[in-house]
Amino acid sequence: MPTPDNYLVRQATTHDLAGITALLQENAAGNGGALNGDFPAEKVAGMLNHPGAIVAVAQCAAGIAGVLFSTSSFRQGPEVVNAMLRAWPPGKQCWIYGPACISTRARGQGLLLRLYDELRSHYGTKAPVLFIQADNRRSIQAHERLGMTQVAQFYINNVHFLVYSH
Repeated sequence: MPTPDNYLVRQATTHDLAGITALLQENAAGNGGALNGDFPAEKVAGMLNHPGAIVAVAQCAAGIAGVLFSTSSFRQGPEVVNAMLRAWPPGKQCWIYGPACISTRARGQGLLLRLYDELRSHYGTKAPVLFIQADNRRSIQAHERLGMTQVAQFYINNVHFLVYSH
């Protein structure tokens, strides 16, 4: 198992598409994971190439071990992102954080913090805003370790979501 020093954290490129797609699909809800939705290659390519998107990856010799998506462009978001932004305080500048995913073999090594720091360096004083399904304790704890707190909540189709920020 690689140590934290064996991971290169950098901005993703289109050459990372296959590795990012594999990581996200492995952790998608449809495969027993905690990520909302499914992530076929076409969807992931659209996320990588979305205007305003900045994507950080953690890479080791075995491949992509972590990914964190972000964007500062808020047009045409999925229903859950639109609901999150409606719950966000009006007028407060932010960037959309997520999805975030760390491979099971790389968890507990501080990669989420390194990915988060990589993105924060691009956004300056703007606040990250993200949603977490209320029953996803592991994600809630990971984001609270980053110093984030719950700032709002919303429901979609009777599913409870929490809005977190820093």
